[in-house]
Amino acid sequence: MGNEAPVYGGQALLEGVMFGGKDHTVTAVRRNDDSIEYYYAKKPKKPIFQKLKKIPFVRGVIALIESSGLGAKHLQFSSERYEVDPGTEEENTEETSKLQMILGVAVVGVISFLFGKFVFTLVPVFMAELFSPWISGKYPQIFLETFFKLILLLSYLYVISMTPLIKRVFQYHGAEHKVINCYEAGLDITVQNVQKQSRLHYRCGSSFILFTVVIGMFVYFFFPTDPLWLRIVIRILLIPVVLGISFEVLQATNSLRGIPVLKYLGYPGLWLQLLTTKEPKDEMVEVAIASFKKLHEVEKNPEIGMKLHHD
Repeated sequence: MGNEAPVYGGQALLEGVMFGGKDHTVTAVRRNDDSIEYYYAKKPKKPIFQKLKKIPFVRGVIALIESSGLGAKHLQFSSERYEVDPGTEEENTEETSKLQMILGVAVVGVISFLFGKFVFTLVPVFMAELFSPWISGKYPQIFLETFFKLILLLSYLYVISMTPLIKRVFQYHGAEHKVINCYEAGLDITVQNVQKQSRLHYRCGSSFILFTVVIGMFVYFFFPTDPLWLRIVIRILLIPVVLGISFEVLQATNSLRGIPVLKYLGYPGLWLQLLTTKEPKDEMVEVAIASFKKLHEVEKNPEIGMKLHHD
């Protein structure tokens, strides 16, 4: 593929997948009657954001803010359709679906990422501080803090991946990646071709989350850890800095994935995706393909998008 080929991203939803291009986003969800319903949203073009997105280390935070807003709309659409489709899952009680959706949605996309970032940033600080009588000093404390952060992240992902609802969302996540990999390989977007692709992808938000942990550790080396209140304030203030650097690293690993040695830089993020993606069923791939193809139709003729569910 040439350098001018469009770049697409996506997000797994409840019984569906969202894909986005340069100007448009489309979601496809599977209903209980086996039909596929679509939702369309145009990407906002705020002048100030467009300028900031051209600035390295700032554009990542802006992209996250924009993705959060758009992702929330698509997630709301899929959750509304899920709730009016009784029996989507055998365990589809209101209590179960609500709890699992709250636990898992921040990982699948970036809807609650900033809130999660605060939690996963500050909790390890307090955990590491508990061990300060035995493990003290700036660098040991930072390593311990990072260790707890990784343990929390991996444990969280593993636990929610075992729930039936989130397992299905992670299968749709895998379907989303497979479709993009198939497209980037220049193959016809068919169920057979898509299923042959890897469920892992270098640009995934899961990789981004892991990079924030690793990058954060190196950034923290330049700042004091004592007293505790200062450490907490510094961690909060550094969140956008860590996000910005992590975004650039994510982009770099994606651009270098074709180079034999440098491609391994992105492997830790891919390994994390073994938890956040699952192998999808053919019918899930069909939904992801429907979303991707509908997005292409909208890109060629935006009026098609206005005929779909939209704001």
